[in-house]
This record gives sequence, structure tokens and C-alpha cells, in this order.
Amino acid sequence: MPNQHETPSRIEPCLLDEITLSTADRATDLACKAMLLEKKVHVKTANSLADLVRLTNCYYSNLIEGHKTKPKDIERALAEDLDKDSHNRNLQVEARAHVRLQKTLDNLFFKGEHIRPWTVDFIKNLHRDFYKDATEEILLITGNEDAFYMIPGHFRSESKHDVIVGHHLPPSSDVVETFMDYFEKKYCMENMRVNSRIIAMAAAHHRFNYIHPFSDGNGRVSRLMSHAMGLYAGIGASGLWTVSRGLSRGIDGRMTYQQMMDHADMKRQGDFDGRGNLSKRALTDFIDWFIDVCIDQINFMERLYDFDAMGSRLEKYVTAHELRVESIYILKHVWRNGELTRGEAIAATGLGERTGRTVLASLLEKGVLGSDTAKGQVSLRFPVESIDIFFPRLFSETVG
Repeated sequence: MPNQHETPSRIEPCLLDEITLSTADRATDLACKAMLLEKKVHVKTANSLADLVRLTNCYYSNLIEGHKTKPKDIERALAEDLDKDSHNRNLQVEARAHVRLQKTLDNLFFKGEHIRPWTVDFIKNLHRDFYKDATEEILLITGNEDAFYMIPGHFRSESKHDVIVGHHLPPSSDVVETFMDYFEKKYCMENMRVNSRIIAMAAAHHRFNYIHPFSDGNGRVSRLMSHAMGLYAGIGASGLWTVSRGLSRGIDGRMTYQQMMDHADMKRQGDFDGRGNLSKRALTDFIDWFIDVCIDQINFMERLYDFDAMGSRLEKYVTAHELRVESIYILKHVWRNGELTRGEAIAATGLGERTGRTVLASLLEKGVLGSDTAKGQVSLRFPVESIDIFFPRLFSETVG
């Protein structure tokens, strides 16, 4: 008789056979709030904000891993300005990969490409693309008797790849492929309704990490997978919020991400706790917590994007950078309308042609306005050095 711990049924329950009213209400609330958030900001401004949110997602995903890569260092990495120190440079390489990969996923989805983030192929490709520019130092896995180099995009497959994660012993390496095939079948979203997709996204996040299919990089891959599953579930809101910020920060001092992950590892607690190997009650707790985290982050971002609040921050930016007061008229018009022609921006100042052109030029020089072409329409940009003005508390520390 096969060892239950080495058969895929070990991760059951994968989904909830009976969804409580409380969990269903949470999922409905999340779907509605995501839809409203997407309508909060003009689509052109949303594109610029999405770039910032990707950086935020990367920052907090790294923070969960214990890597405090500052936003300005991530921005430098994206501009190919890598640190000379090998440790910092490796962190930048990983951060650059994270942001670029998330942008690729977003672009594929928004263009209508068919992504299936629960599949083995998708997950392997995600891992491979994340590590495709990694140095040998990043790929070297130590800690076991035999050090080895991880192969990007390949699951654990040999006994030397076996791992222990805290108090949790994941499935042995020689059965990972079988477990992940089972994972793919269980979390296929194609025939699910929106609420079921949201619940599957939350449950899959834990069960993926429970399997721990790769020798390294599981946490970051799982958060990128969850981001892609959120897009598929219809709660992506044009990239205007990030789940990693919530996972890193938690909710009002309640149980932390790691505590909730450990909690969901719990074995079944008697006959009234489902029929699987793991606790149905603990999985429900994790799903509810995960959805609450998502709702909390959407609420936070919705407050940041409030037009009146943003207006006062734009005024603060103009004052801090000693720009002409008329600059605020351009910035507010662009925030409301998404983009302006250069003539419209100059007219918004109420100044003469020459002076208005000078005001516009100063905003472009500061990088708070940008354009896709030399003479094209202007839209908002959000330089990292001014994030504390535009979006206070977005990061866990003052950006500097």
C-alpha cells in the first residue's frame, strides 16, 4: 500500500466542497471592489500606476523572503544600473526579473492572450523565466550534504533536492511531478465561476507552497502565480493593486502570512474536519484570511487614488520641487483626463504660450510627466524619489 504522504491525496482538501456564506460573501466583495477600483482611474494613468505597483509587488515579495531591496535599487536595476557588490547585485537581478516577468504576464492578459496559470507548463515557464538571467551564485543551492546548481524551470527530482521548510516536510523530490499534475487538475479555473476562481486562487497559493516543487524560488513564483490567477479570476483591476503588500504586512496585527501558511498545514482534526488528509477548517481560515488581505489592499489603494486626496498631493509635489504654482493645473488635468496634448497642457496653465511651454518643460524634466513620443500627448509618471508625496505609506519605509 503506498505511503499516503507520498501520494497526491496528501494535499486534500484542495478546494472547499461546501463554501460557507461568509467565504462566499468575501469573494463577492473582493470581485466588486476590484471592479470599482478599475473604474477609479483613467486607463492611461492606470498604465503608469501599474508600473509603480509592479515595483511595489516586487519590493514586498522580496521583503517576505527577508531581502530588503529598496525601491530606488529596483528602479536602478530596471535601468540596468546594477550594484558592484555581488550580494546587492544579485538581489537587483532577481528584482529586475520579477518586475519584468509580471509586466509580461499583465501585457499578455490585457492583450487577450490565453494564460492558464494553474498548469504545470505555466509554472515551470514562470520559474525558468524568473531565473533565466540568474548568476551561478544565485542558482547554487547549499545546505544539504551535496551542494548543487538549480536548473531554472525544473521541479525537484532527486533525493538530494529534498527539503524541509520550517517544521514542514514537503513531498519527496521523486514524486513532485505527480503532485503538480494533480495540482493542475484540481485548480483548473476554466469551468469555474468568479467566486470559485477567487477561492481556488487562495487555496492554490497554500497548496503550491506545501508541495514546494522547486529547490528555491517557490515563494516568489507562488506570488506571481497568484497574481496571474487573480487576473484570470477578473480581480486584476488593470494592475492597480498588489497582493504581496498585504501578505507582507498582514491585517491590523492579525496572524502573519507565515503563521497562516503554517496553520493551513494542519492535519485533519477529527471526523468533523472534512475528509482529506489536511484540515478543511484550517484551509477555510487561510482562504478567508487571503481574501481579506486582498480586500484590505484594494481598500488601501482606493484611498490613495481618491481624486481630492491626490490633488493635495500634487500641490505638495509642486511646492516641494519649487515649481511654478501653475504646474498644478496641468497635473490635475492630466490626473483627471489621463493625458493631454501639449497644447492643452499649456492652455491649462492660463499663462502665455512661451511661459506655459516653460512650465510644461519643467514637469517633463522632473519626470512627473512623460510622453511616448517626442511631441506626443503627456501623461503622469511617478518617480520613485517622490513616491512618499504621491502615495504615502505605499512602502514600509521612507523612500530614499
